[in-house]
Amino acid sequence: MHRSGLPDELVALQQAADDAHLQLQRLDDRGERDRQRRVWFEAAGAVQAAVTRYAGAKGLNRYEVEKRLRQVVRHPETQPGPPP
Repeated sequence: MHRSGLPDELVALQQAADDAHLQLQRLDDRGERDRQRRVWFEAAGAVQAAVTRYAGAKGLNRYEVEKRLRQVVRHPETQPGPPP
């Protein structure tokens, strides 16, 4: 469990999707961009599926889980503690 209270798996999946997006933004070659875009879409889809499963299993709002996950990964310095 991540210190935010979210599962480590969710945090790792979001980090991987964000990393894939960063790599996409750095590419200039069209072919490489197309390949990396597919990698990013697959990673983002994996995050969405995992968030949906987790939120459903815990009876949580999927949007709120996703919002918190992105905050934790993208802005760790402003990360709130675990939810009550």
